[in-house]
Amino acid sequence: MARWEPNARERLVRAALDLFAEQGYDNTAVAQIAERAGLTKTTFFRHFPDKREVLFAGQETHAQLLADGIAAAPAEATPLEAVAAALDAATASFRPFQREFGPRLLTVVASTAELRERAAFKHAGLAAAMAAALRERGVPEPTAGLAAELGVRAFDAAYARWVDATAGSTFPELARQSLDELRTALISLT
Repeated sequence: MARWEPNARERLVRAALDLFAEQGYDNTAVAQIAERAGLTKTTFFRHFPDKREVLFAGQETHAQLLADGIAAAPAEATPLEAVAAALDAATASFRPFQREFGPRLLTVVASTAELRERAAFKHAGLAAAMAAALRERGVPEPTAGLAAELGVRAFDAAYARWVDATAGSTFPELARQSLDELRTALISLT
């Protein structure tokens, strides 16, 4: 693959996932990822600060989409209705290649403590973005934080279902279903 071909970022993600799956995260170097993608190590570092971040590309975009979705929800929306709007906004942005590599991504992250830690950090960042957007709408704590946590849990559960090749629903539909399941579980606690 020539270095000038488009989609360098996607090529780096695919190469990293392939190598992490083949030889393990700890045994894979940035230079190997770049070489597999047909790019240089310098190009890798233009897109990602380190090899761990190649698997978490887009976190800032997802956080912004979630916050924007909450801000765009109707004024009369409940906190969970605003979170549902946020999930709609974020999940609609996912492309087919993200679904394709999802199962490998989940397996690689689950297999490495460092990546599980980074995934938890991503979870916290997305929840913080949603909680802040809810507070801007006037939702008090702890309601804003709890609604945001439910939103992130719904997002994660829906992603795991969406990347399953047998899932017939869209990612936004699965996110709404997951949020509804969590809402029902929350009600059953009282």
